[in-house]
Amino acid sequence: MTSLQQRAELHRQIWTIANDVRGAVDGWDFKQYVLGALFYRFISENFSHYIEGGDESINYAKLDDSVITDDIKDDAIRTKGYFIYPSQLFCNIAAKANTNDCLNADLNSIFTAIESSAVGYPSEPDIKGLFTDFDTTSNRLGSTVKDKNSRLAAVLKGVEGLKLGDFDAHQIDLFGDAYEFLISNYAANAGKSGGEFFTPQHVSKLIAQLAMHGQTEVNKIYDPAAGSGSLLLQAKKHFDNHIIQDGFWGQEINHTTFNLARMNMFLHNINYDKFNIALGDTLLNPEFKDDKPFDAIVSNPPYSIKWIGSDDPTLINDDRFAPAGVLAPKSKADFAFVLHALNYLSAKGRAAIVCFPGIFYRSGAEQKIRQYLVDNNYVETVISLAPNLFFGTTIAVNILVLSKHKTETSVQFIDASGLFKKETNNNILTDTHIEQIMQIFDSKDDVEYLAKSVPMDIIATNSYNLSVSSYVEAKDNREVIDITALNAELKTTVCKIDQLRTDIDAIVAEIEGREVQA
Repeated sequence: MTSLQQRAELHRQIWTIANDVRGAVDGWDFKQYVLGALFYRFISENFSHYIEGGDESINYAKLDDSVITDDIKDDAIRTKGYFIYPSQLFCNIAAKANTNDCLNADLNSIFTAIESSAVGYPSEPDIKGLFTDFDTTSNRLGSTVKDKNSRLAAVLKGVEGLKLGDFDAHQIDLFGDAYEFLISNYAANAGKSGGEFFTPQHVSKLIAQLAMHGQTEVNKIYDPAAGSGSLLLQAKKHFDNHIIQDGFWGQEINHTTFNLARMNMFLHNINYDKFNIALGDTLLNPEFKDDKPFDAIVSNPPYSIKWIGSDDPTLINDDRFAPAGVLAPKSKADFAFVLHALNYLSAKGRAAIVCFPGIFYRSGAEQKIRQYLVDNNYVETVISLAPNLFFGTTIAVNILVLSKHKTETSVQFIDASGLFKKETNNNILTDTHIEQIMQIFDSKDDVEYLAKSVPMDIIATNSYNLSVSSYVEAKDNREVIDITALNAELKTTVCKIDQLRTDIDAIVAEIEGREVQA
């Protein structure tokens, strides 16, 4: 069996578990139990691997808790960010799950202990609340303790049965891949809400490459609307670890999704000291003011959400929004996220942001913000994508690429709306499509029907319209008709019809003549 077949089989098993054990619980509500169990297994095996240190004579899972000294515990927490006693490991809890009448209470105690182990250490904010959404007392698991334990046991045994191989070999990649597979499937089945926390991997790959393009190293990468962290992790997947020196940063407003993002970091073997994911409202309570600027920014912020805007008179003096001289409309916060990203961007970096198309041509405050961006030469490229690439929406979105180190005074427009492959219910970007877009982005060459670089003064005379369709001519795929040939064909057809009518008249006349003679 090939590695791709093994991965496909693993994914099939995971999704079967996710559906079989949830019973009547809605899949969206049940996701945190499957994802949480997978995370619990990962950190248990990760921690055991660290303690054993490659010594085959040590089996941490079989040690007695009493042999763990305070020095061992302290050193482990400083390195890994948390501590798990042998009795608390996933393998030991899962082994007795079906016969443990106190399973839900035991799990709750273990999760509390893991989080509490980090209190007072640098890792505390990264560990705190990680298991909040794994509520072992929730009635969604069942109305009685027995029902709750039964469903929890089914989840643990299902995750226990996944063949993820030896931890020291390929397990890290498989864990992270399995986790993202689960998240993407939950997103695909969650309707509109799914797209709010997960950007499909193929789009994330393009966005990450745009933000990192041409940089041999970046200080850190940031996502102001981090979701489950999928955009940040694409940068890790497609670039060597040393390129991103100080790690992965993000802010997320939804508590459940915030926990998913932190778990996702751990599952992709990013240690607590290499990521910083904060909970909160990026627009009104932005984190990391003292940590900016960032050399790479990626983001897929929520489309056209409402925000307080001009109702808060202090915002116009915020250093993120003040330079534009106007705030994004209260009913459409899109450009508030754009200006936030620009403010956090370093002089050498790039930001690649998914945007709702309307912001590029509407008048009013949005036009004034576009003018500020264009006149200051911050807009490098606008890319229009194909429709139906994202979960929960069929609209054809754009990617806005911002840069503070442009030398040319023009804006590149790329029409990639025809680059997609139809797959199940959604379209996807293939690697070939991504390579084609990146080649055009890099060259800045004009390509008929695909790309055009437009001088800033031309854009200014066009009301600072940044819609791709305003500058890149769409290819006319309608059949070309040769009028001369068509007229000749019609003339021949008419002659044939006239001749046929003459022949019919002659036959009719002959028949009528015979009838008269008779």
